[in-house]
Amino acid sequence: MKTITAWLTGACLSAGTLTAQTTQVFTVKANQLKTPVQKTMWGIFFEDINFGADGGIYAELVKNRSFEFATPLMGWKEQKQNNANGSILIINRGEQVPNPRFARFTVRSASGYGISNEGFRGMGITANNQYDLSLLARVPEGNVQLRIELVNAANEKIGETSLTLSGKDWKKYTASITAKATEAKAKLNIWFEGTGVVDADMISLFPKNTWKNRPGGLRADLVQLLADMKPGFLRFPGGCIVEGKELTNRYQWKKTVGAINEREVIVNRWNTEFRHKLTPDYYQSFGLGFYEYFLLSEDIGAEPLPILNCGMACQFNTAEVVPTEELDPYIQDALDLIEFANGPADSKWGKLRAQMGHPAPFNLKLMGVGNEQWGEQYIERYKLFAKAIKEKYPAVQLVSSVGPNPDGPLFDYLNPTLRGLKADLLDEHYYRSPDWFLKNAKRYDDYDRNGPKIFAGEYASHSKGVGNSENINNWQSALSEAAFMTGLERNADVVHMASYAPLFAHAEGWQWTPDLIWFNSLQAYGTPNYYVQKLYSLNKGTHVVPMTLNNEIAAGQNGLYANACIDSVAKEVIIKIVNTGATPQTSEVAIEGVKKLAANATAEVLKNGDLQQANTFAQPAGISPQQETIKLKGKKVPVTLAPYSFQVIKVKML
Repeated sequence: MKTITAWLTGACLSAGTLTAQTTQVFTVKANQLKTPVQKTMWGIFFEDINFGADGGIYAELVKNRSFEFATPLMGWKEQKQNNANGSILIINRGEQVPNPRFARFTVRSASGYGISNEGFRGMGITANNQYDLSLLARVPEGNVQLRIELVNAANEKIGETSLTLSGKDWKKYTASITAKATEAKAKLNIWFEGTGVVDADMISLFPKNTWKNRPGGLRADLVQLLADMKPGFLRFPGGCIVEGKELTNRYQWKKTVGAINEREVIVNRWNTEFRHKLTPDYYQSFGLGFYEYFLLSEDIGAEPLPILNCGMACQFNTAEVVPTEELDPYIQDALDLIEFANGPADSKWGKLRAQMGHPAPFNLKLMGVGNEQWGEQYIERYKLFAKAIKEKYPAVQLVSSVGPNPDGPLFDYLNPTLRGLKADLLDEHYYRSPDWFLKNAKRYDDYDRNGPKIFAGEYASHSKGVGNSENINNWQSALSEAAFMTGLERNADVVHMASYAPLFAHAEGWQWTPDLIWFNSLQAYGTPNYYVQKLYSLNKGTHVVPMTLNNEIAAGQNGLYANACIDSVAKEVIIKIVNTGATPQTSEVAIEGVKKLAANATAEVLKNGDLQQANTFAQPAGISPQQETIKLKGKKVPVTLAPYSFQVIKVKML
């Protein structure tokens, strides 16, 4: 068994001297409502990193479907059987169009010539499921038809269909394939039958079984993991991806809406960011664009929180800025986005939303100005954004950056400056060690109750150090986050929003660790950190109530961290207790201020004796909540706190 000694403070180490017979008494005053818990308290941070969008939640199986990568045939491979004769030519229309390239196939043999696409580290194909193929094509000369195959890693056929092409004008063609076998590393083969010339573009393959069965939609199992959390908000599209390495490859929301084939493909800024995980085939098709983000938010019951570029590229890279006198187009993008989300269907941008299939407004209430910016140049630009947005849309709450760190000179400048500007929400980020999370459980206890509210926008406990490729989502990191989150929830009058980051990671395509959810072409699982987040989100209650240990808040005494809420709708007391110690601890929770309680409480417990343990594809639920029933003694809840455990206890108020 691993020990926790290396990451506990001296005060916590005393937990090891306790015996199982030492009873510690917590007190919950259920009738003293300290503060409401915001519906947005626990949410989701999404960024297209680690193949989170293309190759991840966006269910497209074809990589480089429109030949727009810097290497136009990346992901594709020419196929020739029996000395077949044919060739590929990439043509650039030379027009002012978002995606100017297409492929011209000249076929000189009646059969045996084709192309293959490898997908995103392989195509995940499931037996008996249907897969929908589409492409834009024309036949300038000759008579050529298509035979389409799905093949497994051994190049054995597991599905087939055909398409008849005709005419010299561009048309959209569709066909379906039913898979005969399950394969994690499938490929798509397209064979040309006949001779002549075929022009092709937007060659696409989607599973029929997408989220809500939307054609060209999202990967159902990944969205389900998000929906199961019942998040209060969805922040999108990131992250540093908003900024871009340079302003030329920043995220521009207007280029991500409208027809799919008119969304400009650009390189993903994470493709060569880390030398330990170069991914030169990482691009953004924007099939998952701002409309889809809004729709996803609505689907899972989350408030949408878009983050917009404020005229600054990533300050860790080029640190390019737009002169303030040239910032108007960036500010107009923000104003237009609010109209896209909230405007009537007869407004310019509201009309586009309606044409895309959503006449009703999305009811946008939150917007971020910049991502992780700092310095005077950020404040200059933030003030211009805030003035314009508040004048036209005063009800929209703005999220502002206090830099990449929770302390230090950048934070020390931005924090008081933005408070002086009466900012709405300050976005604090913490990628720190497990020990930091334990020591900072009281971080917000003394924050100004009348100042800006806090958005804990990006946080994760890093077991090996920030940016270290050896970070894993082990139980140690998740347990320290659970302890820290008692402090976030206890201070719900100050902390209105919080989200772990990053969200997704492809098992073979990741760049950054740790991450909340891991997936491959066929499977996905939640980490221990995911289950911590989920337990908080599903059990946030409506109001924080006092919970003490020996008349003090429980934030490290004997390695224990705790907080309590009530749910005034469900009429429940909700108690969260974390034991970071290496020994079991016997405790009792005395609930005061209620007339009567149910005879039994329910508990969901996360625990593991090995702090280095993590979930895997082979054991996806190795560390996951276990259900328990606790028999009350009047208004007291007897609880044995297992070593290295986090539990949520719910007691009905009668």
